Amino acid sequence: MDLRSCSPPSARVVTDRMTVYGWHASHEQVHPRALLDAAVAAEESGFGAAMCSDHFSPWSERQGQSGFAWSWLGAALQATGLSFGVVNAPGQRYHPAIVAQAIGTLAAMYPGRFWAALGTGEASNEHITGGGWPRKELRAARLRESVDVIRALLAGEEVSRDGLVTVDRARLWTRPAEPPALVGAAVSVETARWCAEWADGLITVNAPHAHLRRMIAAYRDAGGRGLVCLQAHLSWAGTDAEAEAIAYEQWRSNVFPPPVCWDLELTDHFDAVSAEVPMAKVAATVDISADLGWHAARLRSYADLGFDRIYLHHVGQDQAAFIDAFGAKVLPQLA
Repeated sequence: MDLRSCSPPSARVVTDRMTVYGWHASHEQVHPRALLDAAVAAEESGFGAAMCSDHFSPWSERQGQSGFAWSWLGAALQATGLSFGVVNAPGQRYHPAIVAQAIGTLAAMYPGRFWAALGTGEASNEHITGGGWPRKELRAARLRESVDVIRALLAGEEVSRDGLVTVDRARLWTRPAEPPALVGAAVSVETARWCAEWADGLITVNAPHAHLRRMIAAYRDAGGRGLVCLQAHLSWAGTDAEAEAIAYEQWRSNVFPPPVCWDLELTDHFDAVSAEVPMAKVAATVDISADLGWHAARLRSYADLGFDRIYLHHVGQDQAAFIDAFGAKVLPQLA
């Protein structure tokens, strides 16, 4: 699978591959207008693809934003020639038929340039419906039903369903000629294995190399098809101290493993539990350095694990300097 292709991928053996390095747009940290300018700059600086988050609220008061991803994606696809993906959680805040309509419209307008990664979500976004936060196994089952609904609608079927999601005679009237890839979002080996049952590819976040190897192996060994992709959190600045300060200020609320990160509801909750997080814990989650050569080597090490797409997420709010520096000094080392 090529995440820049809207055709469903077939299984393949990864050999002699060329990793594509993309840029991640964090709606929770940056105003959407500034993010759009950054997307244009990222393409001009040599990034080969892009993706974005889709949250209703940030994880911390300090992050301070949370624009609507689907509005922004239309503007970003029009303003650039990049492929774009989004990580979405259908089933609670979003009805899967609405997700299918959003996916279908963007893929019809920008053939071959849009994909969606689907996951079970986080309470911080989903609690707004007032419907309660289901147990993990119910969230997984709901996601699986939602995937089936989305695929059927994108295939042109009329869909009715009575289950964890309810659909009544839904049909998409505007659809792409070929359905875009629906990628599985996972952070655990078990979820990566489960995604192989239904996904057109896999996306995860940076973690120790041994864990990432197990993730890829679990997905591939279970028959997982398509590309495996990584969102790499990093922090760069003119000095190590500045890079550490950026990571600590912006990302210390994001260092908690499941179920904490799934189950907290408000920015106040995240800020309270992260008030005394040590810097070492942030550094275990974010790749931090002022050395651009170090970042290039780190990114190359992820590619060597077998990742086909690596999306760089600078956790600072100033994206311009990061894009300029990595476009000039890091991407050329990775070509």
